[in-house]
Amino acid sequence: MSVEQPRIKGWCPGAWRPMPTGDGLLVRIRPPFGQLTRTQMLALCEAAERFGSGLIELTNRANLQLRGVSEAVWRSLMAFLVEHELIDPDPHGERHPPLLLAPDWQAGDATHEVARLLSARRDELPELPGKIGFAIDASGFPLLSDVSADFRLEQSATGALLVRADGHALGTPMASADAAVEQLIRLAHWFVESGGRDAGRMCRHDVPLPSWALATQAPAKARASLALGSLTLEKRAVEKQTQGMLLGLPFGRVAASVLRSALEPESVTSVRVTPWRRLLIIGAPAIPVAGLLHDNRDPRLSMDVCPGAPYCEQASVATLGLAEGVSSLVRGSLHVSGCSKGCARCQAAEVSLVGRSGRYDVVLNGRADSTPDMTGLSESDVIAYLKNRLEF
Repeated sequence: MSVEQPRIKGWCPGAWRPMPTGDGLLVRIRPPFGQLTRTQMLALCEAAERFGSGLIELTNRANLQLRGVSEAVWRSLMAFLVEHELIDPDPHGERHPPLLLAPDWQAGDATHEVARLLSARRDELPELPGKIGFAIDASGFPLLSDVSADFRLEQSATGALLVRADGHALGTPMASADAAVEQLIRLAHWFVESGGRDAGRMCRHDVPLPSWALATQAPAKARASLALGSLTLEKRAVEKQTQGMLLGLPFGRVAASVLRSALEPESVTSVRVTPWRRLLIIGAPAIPVAGLLHDNRDPRLSMDVCPGAPYCEQASVATLGLAEGVSSLVRGSLHVSGCSKGCARCQAAEVSLVGRSGRYDVVLNGRADSTPDMTGLSESDVIAYLKNRLEF
């Protein structure tokens, strides 16, 4: 049986280079060091309501994005974003690869220092494929091991800084933050010069590492992703400092009005993004916020769901309503995709519900583009199937 082939656009949207979708332009914003001030985040809420659909999405690479932006208002939106320092005023700056920081970094720690040094030297990086990224995760046990990235700065089991190419179990120990940044830049140039553009990602680049990138040490054992609720972090391993509240976004989306209510307390100073559908509200009191998630067991934190129809022009089915309806029936990993492109999840899931010609296919233990095990199901068929699967 043939499966409809979605159109692969081959590039990631930005703000200066938005992507057309079914509900208008998709405008993506990359917060520097993964953090926006309270004032900036409130401005982003205003931008979502004035220029877009009123929704703010958090991606699995810790970017924020606005949907439903018309071409008629896009230039006004860009002027607004520049005014509030939410984007680089130079369109060329958006072409630099993103830096993904472990969200519990502290000012002056290894993660922050390497990110600061690398950001200052970003013009020395080569032109890299659009999906390439750097994970800066060097303050203790790694937190971003399962997050998509190509070049990683971690801490080894012995406490040394470690530069590791994604797809390799071991990395190269570095004597200092400056040396680590130099190695990351050099490794990026090697990637391009050795044909990495054709592979697109480091983990698919099947070329031996150069002799100067001898991989000899393993990273420290990874820790679990941050739990929802009041977050207390160690500060320079001596005193403890409460950072605020970690709140979940259902399916990675939040209405601007809901997010604004989370920012109301005057104690809030800033917001950090994460790749796990969680926002860290710095300085927020330990008070629940209606419309945001507070229970780590809520399946809407772990389900992978794309926007679906009518928000995406390639989707033939709605996804959000179905995902909400089956959230209590989830056992294991579940992916709901409007088409076989599978933007929300590139890995296999125990169950994938995939739109095709206005109906749903079911893929078991595979990706959205795998051969389906069942085809042509209605929404009620899907719910009945998942109920039966839960019972047995």
